[in-house]
Amino acid sequence: MTEINLQNIGEKVLKSVSSRGISLAEVFLTRSRDLSIDVSDQQVETMKLAEEIGLCLRLFHHNRLGFAYSSDFSDTALDQMVTQGIDNAQITAQDEFYTLPEPVTYYPEMDLIDPQIPQVPVSEKISLAKEIEGRARQYDPRIKITERCAYSDAFYQVVIMNTLGVYGQYQGSYCGASAFLVAEEGGDSQTGFGFQYRLKYQELNPEAIALEAAEKAVRMLGAKNISTQTMVTVLDPYIGTKFLGLMGNSLSSEAVQKSKSFFAGKINSQVASPLITIIDDGARKGEIMSAPFDGEGVPCQKNDLIVDGMLTGFLYNTYTGAKERKKSTGNGIRGSYKGMPEVGTTNLYIAGGDTEKEELLKQANQGIYITDVMGMHTANPISGDFSLGASGLLIEKGELTKPVRGIAIAGNVFDLFSNIDGVGSDLTFFVGKGSPTLKIAKMTVSGC
Repeated sequence: MTEINLQNIGEKVLKSVSSRGISLAEVFLTRSRDLSIDVSDQQVETMKLAEEIGLCLRLFHHNRLGFAYSSDFSDTALDQMVTQGIDNAQITAQDEFYTLPEPVTYYPEMDLIDPQIPQVPVSEKISLAKEIEGRARQYDPRIKITERCAYSDAFYQVVIMNTLGVYGQYQGSYCGASAFLVAEEGGDSQTGFGFQYRLKYQELNPEAIALEAAEKAVRMLGAKNISTQTMVTVLDPYIGTKFLGLMGNSLSSEAVQKSKSFFAGKINSQVASPLITIIDDGARKGEIMSAPFDGEGVPCQKNDLIVDGMLTGFLYNTYTGAKERKKSTGNGIRGSYKGMPEVGTTNLYIAGGDTEKEELLKQANQGIYITDVMGMHTANPISGDFSLGASGLLIEKGELTKPVRGIAIAGNVFDLFSNIDGVGSDLTFFVGKGSPTLKIAKMTVSGC
């Protein structure tokens, strides 16, 4: 990546802001390099290498917010950005809770860089994507179409500093690979996917990705509808993260303060099954969403949100924390240098239990194992109401048997989490969210 000293740039901007009479300001700087490779039929369909660098300025003047950003680090551009930020602060509404975090003496030490990732030749990364496709095709001749087999990686650097003395910087990297396949038989076609994202290149397992995608596609061939009935329902960990994401909005202090959270006013109340513990941990070892600090320079940390079904807390950034006279939980999240820190999750997960998935299926005896849902974006994040298309596998005598599709599940996510009576030991992360297998005592499944 381009050799530019981000710290020096940030100090220059803060100095310029201070010289204009602004005492409360922050600079956030990032640069990144992203590689993506798509393969189909053993041919490279696309390969992209993108580099991005930029910074943003956030300042507060007379309790008014000014914000501006730039990807041009020339003196002229930086001066224009500072002027723009100050001008913006003249027209925004006053808010007494605008503030910046104070400096800290400690950030968690994190191993976020794999030096091997940039050293591995691109040809080897292409071979890895091809290997995934090849192994998937070998799994079963009914795998007919490769929608996409891919490899990707990223290298990034983050620097934050403010006029109160906050300074932090870190570098990180991660890599990932995926497969999206189609199996066909007798006029029926079914899709399957598998993917992994890891901090270390050596931790990628192309065989496991290929087998997961191929197995998911093949096992759904010949899927049938079923009649409407109330069933014991078991959620695959991937589906568990989908419902966790729907609930996650209500765990934001911003949603609470805007009266958009189901959990408002329910601290220390039982809001889920006693088997459910939900945690957000921005410093969790080995996860690609982990970092020593958030988008404001507040140390990332483990935050217990729901413990044994009891609501214990919400996620805060500096602004929402100030409104309640509380400290930020390290959840001021930025999508890029072009945005301001909003309250968000890092590594949000449902803690695993002590029951293996196979035992949960035996306990279910007769029911359905949900492996895919459609239309989660239509669910109401405030009320938690959902109505989703779904597919999966029947559970008969404690074993997964016939594939099922064309069904629908509807209800309320908060009721769903209250009705969980089994939590698997197989906690699995899908990028920033994790869930084990979940067993729900009963759910209405609408069929034909």
